[in-house]
Amino acid sequence: MDIQKPYPLPTDLAALVEAEWPRFSEAEISRRQTAINGLMTEQNLEYLLVYGFYWNGPGIPWLTHWPTSAEAALIITPRERNKLYVQFHNHVPQAKIGATNCEVDWGGPDTIGTVIQDFQHRGARSGDKIGVIGPLGMSGASRLREAFADLVDLNRDFTHLRLIKSAEEIDWMRIGAWYSDRAMQAVSDNLRPGITERELGDLCQRAWVPLGGETVIHFFGSTPMSDPNCQVPRQLPSARPIEKGDAVFCEISGAFRGYSGQVLRTFSIDDDPTQLYQDLHKTAEAAYEGIFNILRNGTTAEEIVSASSVIEDAGFTTCDDLVHGYGGGYFPPILGSTSRPAGQIPNIELRAGMMLVIQPNVTTQDGKAGVQTGECVLITNSGCESIHDVPRGLRVIG
Repeated sequence: MDIQKPYPLPTDLAALVEAEWPRFSEAEISRRQTAINGLMTEQNLEYLLVYGFYWNGPGIPWLTHWPTSAEAALIITPRERNKLYVQFHNHVPQAKIGATNCEVDWGGPDTIGTVIQDFQHRGARSGDKIGVIGPLGMSGASRLREAFADLVDLNRDFTHLRLIKSAEEIDWMRIGAWYSDRAMQAVSDNLRPGITERELGDLCQRAWVPLGGETVIHFFGSTPMSDPNCQVPRQLPSARPIEKGDAVFCEISGAFRGYSGQVLRTFSIDDDPTQLYQDLHKTAEAAYEGIFNILRNGTTAEEIVSASSVIEDAGFTTCDDLVHGYGGGYFPPILGSTSRPAGQIPNIELRAGMMLVIQPNVTTQDGKAGVQTGECVLITNSGCESIHDVPRGLRVIG
């Protein structure tokens, strides 16, 4: 693999990448714990379960640094130390080294059973409510209800806590953006007739895995520009070899301990783009710029959708979401274009410290052709800032 321009990483961030187990500062973790305690107080809760399952459930790493490799359950009660139960037994030794802000133990043969016993040891009785953050399944929820009273779902409140990023979180996202840029540059430098989408995914992995990066997504779409049949990057790669005259477009996210960038680009292979693809991409760039230029503290969701009207004005539509919140999850606001809404436009205003991905996927009305461009940006008081460095634009390869 050849990456002609790998992009430098600032020295202070390089030290994080090189750390055996990167950690946020004690002050940052204390800030998060205080925020969780505040949620419990607002809901009049004495008992909270933060749950994760097979890399899913961002509350666990956000509070403990443990990435939930299989199953994990964090018990939080006032005035007592947090307790993290981990599955499988062979995952416990590393969790004891890496997890912070908690005691760590094996969850036993039945994690939810262990959780119930722990709550009871801490004083929970029948009739007490249990707060829950994370993807707790129906079986676990039913057993907790049987042992105590009802459950209080705090996932929406937890999401609200995650919308505005701390300065340390923004640094970690910049590392994720660096991984993503490396992968996009690797794709750009190695695209050629004969390569497949599967091989492009391999390039992405090799751009970040040796440097400690994690895979979030690498989605690709490729289709002949003369007879297109793909309007949005595929989630499962095609085995078809890419050919001269193809359009290739992609969405790439590499992550640093759960904090990822996201970058989207379109390429024309070994030939000039057809007029249709020039028009599609020109419209996508105009939509991106229109949105980028209005983003700042106080911008409303309605203003964002309105700024994308150039898409419909040009006779096109969209398939993918136009923008979405980002950074530890797929967050509000999640907005589609006027002709392809993602639901009712929410009554939300942006705040400084939020992260958004602007990603106009402009397609033909018949859904046969499309392009995509965009990247993750940071909202500031006076505007917004891209956290990516890889150049934008419709690039001709070859």
